[in-house]
Amino acid sequence: MRRALESVVALGGGKAAYIDGYRIGGKTGTAQKVENGKYLVGNYIMSFMSVVPSNDPQAVLYIALDNPKNTALLSSYTTTPIARRILLDIIDALGIEKQEGQIEKDYTWEDKIYYEIPNVEGWEVSDAKKVLTNWKIEYVGSGNKVISQSPNAGERLAADETIILLLGEE
Repeated sequence: MRRALESVVALGGGKAAYIDGYRIGGKTGTAQKVENGKYLVGNYIMSFMSVVPSNDPQAVLYIALDNPKNTALLSSYTTTPIARRILLDIIDALGIEKQEGQIEKDYTWEDKIYYEIPNVEGWEVSDAKKVLTNWKIEYVGSGNKVISQSPNAGERLAADETIILLLGEE
């Protein structure tokens, strides 16, 4: 069941709650409200339940929006972006670490795509620049060698975000 919930976030309606490197499980819900036995027109409760990490739950989050206005009537557009922001705070507050084995997100044209950062420490700046083409590069210091990099090699970073290279001499 937890794997199924994780697939909702990676592959289904919960994609806006996806956090690269963290196993998030979730389920969206859209319910039309009833009054006196009749469905109300245009009156819904949008909800999203999530768990982090999905394979070893440490926190559960439930969000419900009662009759949201001026929005698409789908929880995947209303509740999941809010849940993602709260889940990031939960991950930070509980010190939840990144894990292997996350279901890879089914990316669409509007999503940020993440790539694993290669190790360029000790490389010539010109060579490092050739392999770091997915990201912006900010240089600190002077010299022709990469002394250190941030984020570290092996981390995943969204395309077009910035990698900082500390430069020095041989």
